Amino acid sequence: MAKRVAVIGAGVSGLSSIKCCLDEDLEPTCFERSNDIGGLWKFTETSKDGITRVYKSLVTNVCKEMSCYSDFPFQEDYPNFMKQEKFWDYLQEFAEHFDLLKYIQFRTTVCSVTKRPDFSETGQWDVVTETEGKLDRAIFDAVMVCTGHFLNPHLPLESFPGESFLPETMPTLLGSSRSY
Repeated sequence: MAKRVAVIGAGVSGLSSIKCCLDEDLEPTCFERSNDIGGLWKFTETSKDGITRVYKSLVTNVCKEMSCYSDFPFQEDYPNFMKQEKFWDYLQEFAEHFDLLKYIQFRTTVCSVTKRPDFSETGQWDVVTETEGKLDRAIFDAVMVCTGHFLNPHLPLESFPGESFLPETMPTLLGSSRSY
């Protein structure tokens, strides 16, 4: 029986993690709290969920040869430095080419990841998720946290002498418990 792997996040790292699991005959289940893949590369007009995202006019500063997946190069007609939309299209193409979408549970938040009581013998993890108000618990042999380093905003210290330009809702978001 294949080992079960929980992958948290369906951005650039999450997608490649799903594919690597499949390449190694592992059984991945990816949990993505938004309704789409791409992580910060998926542009939205508003960020009501508190997730950091790119702006629409962003252009990559890394050439396409250095920013592609090694087993899925960019199409020849793609520009050397891509706008956000073109890079997100590439992520969609990657996910569709390797049939990764069927392993992703969208609109699912990971509430907790804890070692099982018998972890020292089994190495297994309890993963609790929430989808549309319903909690679910599953056991996994491994967990890959692919939430990226832009998950939580980095705010200035209280001693920062300048102005802070934060949305009104930010203190509420920061006071809530951390979820992926």
